[in-house]
Amino acid sequence: MTLQAGALVTSKWLAEAMKVQKKMRILDTSWYLPKLRRNAKSEFKKRHITGAAFFDIDQCCDKTSPLDHMLPSERVFADYVGNLGIESDTHVVVYDASDFGAFSAPRVWWMFRVFGHSAVSLLNGGLRNWELEEQPMSDRYVRPTQTDFKSSLNRSWIKTYEDILDNLETKRFQVVDARPAGRFRGLDPEPRDNTEPGHIPGSISIPFHSFLSKSGHFLPKEQLQALFAQSGVDLSRPVCVSCGSAVTACHVALAAHECGHPGVSVYDGGWSEWFTRAVPEHVISEGRGKHL
Repeated sequence: MTLQAGALVTSKWLAEAMKVQKKMRILDTSWYLPKLRRNAKSEFKKRHITGAAFFDIDQCCDKTSPLDHMLPSERVFADYVGNLGIESDTHVVVYDASDFGAFSAPRVWWMFRVFGHSAVSLLNGGLRNWELEEQPMSDRYVRPTQTDFKSSLNRSWIKTYEDILDNLETKRFQVVDARPAGRFRGLDPEPRDNTEPGHIPGSISIPFHSFLSKSGHFLPKEQLQALFAQSGVDLSRPVCVSCGSAVTACHVALAAHECGHPGVSVYDGGWSEWFTRAVPEHVISEGRGKHL
């Protein structure tokens, strides 16, 4: 039996699917900024949704890049996902254990989609709400049998530094920045060393937590549409999303998907790359900015 699902699923849906759906894999995709001093993998070993496996964005990445958790090659992604027991017809459900309700899980939701796997959903409300609803948890992990996964990268959903630089003139797409407003404005510090806050010229600020309710769930479609409109984002036009290292940028991608956008692109290098490579006049800041 297969239960129908969209990009977001409820705890009730997942609890029922765990009983009846055979080709499904649940992934704990938790990841935290170092300053939080939380070890996602250790926490997973102590408690996770029953039957879940752990997806590590710092392992399933391009390890040749100096930037954090950049997208891996098709082969690396396929091998990593295959080792988690996922096949091309497996329904994947991702979640994380952040206090926000969703922090890193939207990134992994987008990763599966950009590599051609559309059968992926995010647990709306995350582990935070799963536990509140007293759904099944475990500290037991059974290593899955390795499977064959086919990946096909949709390169049109990825933007490079050169793409963003060119867009300063062409304005072919809108750029939405999901970092907190203080970092966007250049007033609050960045979490990474040797990086000052600020933003890309012409980009629009919508902090990732704006898409979430106080309970940690994504806002309803009508409220998401209103948020985009109030922020000056035209969802009938191309959109590219960014943040520090393309993790919370994917909240914007998921929200736009819920509003019917055919496919938001992600600037994978994010502010970490932009600040490093951009000339000072392309670092817009109310604070220190960039000085050579």
